[in-house]
Amino acid sequence: MNESYYIKGKTGLWEVAIGLELHARIISKAKLFSGSASTFGGDANTQVSLLDAAMPGMLPVINRKCVEQALRTSLALRAKINLHSVFERKHYFYADLPHGYQITQYKDPIANDGELLLDLPNGKIKSVKIERLQLEQDAGKLLHEQNPYTTYLDLNRAGIALMEIVSKPDLSSPEEAKLYVNKLRLIMRYIGTCDGNMQEGSLRVDVNVSVNKPGKPLGTYCEIKNINSVRFIYQAIEQEANRQINILENGCQIYKETCLFDPMKNKIQSMRSKEEAHDYRYFKDPDLPPLVLEQLLIDELNNELPELPDAKKARLMSEFNLSSYDVNILVEDCTVADWYEQLAKQSNPKIAANWMISELFGALNKAGKNLSDSPISPKALSELLNMIENGYISGRIAKTVFAVMFKTGKSAISIVKEKNLSQTLDHSIIENIIDNILIAHASNVKKYKEGKHKLFSFFVGEAIKKSQGRANPNVVNQLLRDKLDS
Repeated sequence: MNESYYIKGKTGLWEVAIGLELHARIISKAKLFSGSASTFGGDANTQVSLLDAAMPGMLPVINRKCVEQALRTSLALRAKINLHSVFERKHYFYADLPHGYQITQYKDPIANDGELLLDLPNGKIKSVKIERLQLEQDAGKLLHEQNPYTTYLDLNRAGIALMEIVSKPDLSSPEEAKLYVNKLRLIMRYIGTCDGNMQEGSLRVDVNVSVNKPGKPLGTYCEIKNINSVRFIYQAIEQEANRQINILENGCQIYKETCLFDPMKNKIQSMRSKEEAHDYRYFKDPDLPPLVLEQLLIDELNNELPELPDAKKARLMSEFNLSSYDVNILVEDCTVADWYEQLAKQSNPKIAANWMISELFGALNKAGKNLSDSPISPKALSELLNMIENGYISGRIAKTVFAVMFKTGKSAISIVKEKNLSQTLDHSIIENIIDNILIAHASNVKKYKEGKHKLFSFFVGEAIKKSQGRANPNVVNQLLRDKLDS
């Protein structure tokens, strides 16, 4: 438990226990059991095979790519992979489920007993256990907005491969739930198994919440279905925990139920009583044999895994002597981390991190662009940073050059030469500027000599300003010291 998180009720403090069920759409060109395309955004009912539409006599055939993607995810989560797993039919009747059942895994999933490590704000690392990872097919989608009197059905999504990743109730605050979802999404993006785009439905989350008094057994949980935003997950947990506490403190009992979260009203709405496993009448799918895997395949997939976020973070901190803050930003996306490494190998790693995080990200956000659309390449930015490091231009001038680079795509050296922005090391020019400043600020010179040495930075700033940023700071400092301390 995160001991710092409690909710205060009328009868004292309460703890919260949270388990998450993530439904992650697998990146694959085809669906789990048919050859229909699985791309997002196609016209309604244009990616539907006879099998997806539940036409009689159509038999499912497992998609090898989807299995391998589930195995990659299981390996990245340090889960135990089962060489023998079984597909079952989960029966429920709803208009977006053509067969009247979902092909999924239940008793014998593809993997069990995984683990996800969370970096908590207090600096500690928390282990969250993953109960199982199972393969299953998605349902279709009901469309209610097209007609006020009719509901339409789009089966493009029906049969798309999902990984259901179920955690133990190890999370103890909305913040931890947020960290868990973000970390899991990051890992899947690193290994290319799910794009994690919640706004497109690629990642949907069911949240199980219960409350209990500190030190007491976990309470009865309720499930909140199909949340498609990390912010909404946070809000839903807060609302549900407070709802349950209010019920218990008024002498009533919590019953298992399935709920929805209305983000517009920030309110939990009850849907139905929570089903038990037997309500779904699970049984082995007679059209699909057990999924039998070879250890050789698992070993090959494990060897092919890229460097994962935690390992990359540790390596960048060690190799480039970066702070935890900088690294956490840089590893949030594998393309960002790769871009930074290219930059750091050609320039000062710490300066590279600072410029990338503050200047480059700031300019991209302002322009509404992604890193892949950046008009400045790692090589081009490294040229600019090396010019600062070598004293050819000042940091102030570099920001002006950077703005022109971002707008025009020109190289740093061409902009500096074109606008004559290089720093001057000419002592006579800088000395003349300093002499004029000391005359203009004679009263401050007197105060400095009387012991107010903090004024030194004032004189440096004035010299840099008068030179329009072209005076070399080291030369300015040296000449000022000579004149003021003489």
